[in-house]
Amino acid sequence: MSGLRPLDNPQVTPDIQRRSRLGFDEAIFCAGKTIGQLVEILSLASDKKDTLLLTRLSENTYQALPDHLRQFIDYEADSRTGIFGTIDAPVKKAAAAVVTAGTSDVAVAREAVRTLRYYGEDALQVFDVGVAGLWRLLARVEELRPLPVVITVAGMDAALPSVVGGLVPGAVIAVPTSAGYGIAESGKTALRAALASCAPGVVVVNIDNGYGAACAALRILRQSDSCRPSAEIE
Repeated sequence: MSGLRPLDNPQVTPDIQRRSRLGFDEAIFCAGKTIGQLVEILSLASDKKDTLLLTRLSENTYQALPDHLRQFIDYEADSRTGIFGTIDAPVKKAAAAVVTAGTSDVAVAREAVRTLRYYGEDALQVFDVGVAGLWRLLARVEELRPLPVVITVAGMDAALPSVVGGLVPGAVIAVPTSAGYGIAESGKTALRAALASCAPGVVVVNIDNGYGAACAALRILRQSDSCRPSAEIE
């Protein structure tokens, strides 16, 4: 694999102006791409000294990449994300939280956390506080109330975003996940429950889309800087 080179006939056309238009780099969705295509993308980024966020990057695909490219990827197997190149550390306290109903939702939640981290945002992580044991969420709710954005990640009946939406004043972004048995239908029930939430103002992204939720959070945070904690991380 170390001898791989970018393809002679390019199969990729990077959107190099996306950050100037939207404030986001083009994320590289790795599922379905060949090793050769990923080598081409990473080689172009390396030549330009650009950073990239890689999503849905399986461990097998990561290990199959040439050493000279793989060494520059900060890879996390749980979230199947990779950060190519060097990014700046967060300089402010967390303005967003990522909250999961169960441990089975953590992989999607970590995709959101890693996306926020790529753009220099820290996140408060509150995991395994589903409403089946409501005391767990209530014990952490005072940490969530001051934050401009709370991302909730839940499968099964996806009750968590409705409960959080009734407890905190910030923007609540629901991420339905595919966790659950039978009638959960790989996240379709969670999606419908989130869309039908009685909590006013809850917004919903697609099933298992931690990346999309983080991007929505970033758009909100960039418009609400005046509400953010100003103290630096100690």
